[in-house]
Amino acid sequence: MAANRLAILTLAVLAACGGDRGASMAADSLSRDLQRLPVDSSAILNDQAGATPVAAAPAPAPVPKATPKATPKPKPTPKPAQPAAAPLALNGGASLATTLDREISSKTDKPGATVTASVASDVKDASGRVVIPAGSRVTMTITEIHESENKSDKTGKLTLTPTAVEIGGQSYALTGSATALDRTLVDRKTNAGDVAKVGAGTAAGAIVGRVIGGSTKGAVIGGIIGGAIGTQRAVETQDRDVVVPASSRVEITLEGPFTR
Repeated sequence: MAANRLAILTLAVLAACGGDRGASMAADSLSRDLQRLPVDSSAILNDQAGATPVAAAPAPAPVPKATPKATPKPKPTPKPAQPAAAPLALNGGASLATTLDREISSKTDKPGATVTASVASDVKDASGRVVIPAGSRVTMTITEIHESENKSDKTGKLTLTPTAVEIGGQSYALTGSATALDRTLVDRKTNAGDVAKVGAGTAAGAIVGRVIGGSTKGAVIGGIIGGAIGTQRAVETQDRDVVVPASSRVEITLEGPFTR
């Protein structure tokens, strides 16, 4: 109600100061104010401070994607074991072509001496596998050697016995026989034995001549004849050495199986 009194008082002051027009305008304004609902000035206003802005919550960290587990690779199926290869072998009767590494001579070599020969070409088994490669070295023992003592002997004595073959630095035993294909006989120089044969023939001729002729002349003639016979005998019995030159061919024949 205090507000109404204040309004009326204000209107009166305005009327006194401004005349009728002012009073009319004031009356209208007062009329409008009076038509408004009374305002209870004792009401407690619900004024509040502006709300404090709430800080935006941080976006949640992205959840890492689970790494898919690697699928284990299947283990390879083991290959079936291959059957062991058959050992390299040669049957008895197989032959090896070789060449002699040094000269053999009955003049210098004795029984028990050893010689070597090189395999000339690959020796293969029935399936074509190389058992003894070219270049392998065969060791042989001279088991018998003797010069030729008469003209009817065309070969002299020479026996070679193979005992081993070396392949890739490893030695393997073998049994067999060997034939020297290029053996020759070489005359020796006349020696004391040959001179003795001539002398024996001369002496024998002289004795026979003296006995038959009864004179020195007969003895001389007999001696000449005896000497001629002795010389012929010496020629017929002259020693000739068995010689197999270096690089000569020697054929080896296996007498039993060979395996490596």
